[in-house]
Amino acid sequence: MKRYVVLIAYRPGEWEAASPEERQEYFDAHHAFERYVDEHGRRLSSGALCDADTATTVHPGRGEERTVTDGPFVELAEQVGGYYDVELPDLDAAIAAARLMPSAYTVEIRPVMVIEGYESV
Repeated sequence: MKRYVVLIAYRPGEWEAASPEERQEYFDAHHAFERYVDEHGRRLSSGALCDADTATTVHPGRGEERTVTDGPFVELAEQVGGYYDVELPDLDAAIAAARLMPSAYTVEIRPVMVIEGYESV
């Protein structure tokens, strides 16, 4: 199994503007994604993120210096609104799962890098 993080991007205000029926379509699509992953691999974790305007960004500096600012790193039309951390057999399976997400989303799939000598939690 290969580990992937599936990042979900959406346009701000999209959820708030959705009708109850449209919101149900979003939930149904997420459940279809989850069922697919459960049948072909496994979900390690997932979560919805607060809007980008609630972000705090720590910027690199010189030496030990870091600059902390309120807000996202960049201004974008879309923002990351959630993620799934999953294990699936291969990229084709990850793409098949991502296609089940709501069609309004942009979905980015990234393999999780394994670094020898470093064990993540």
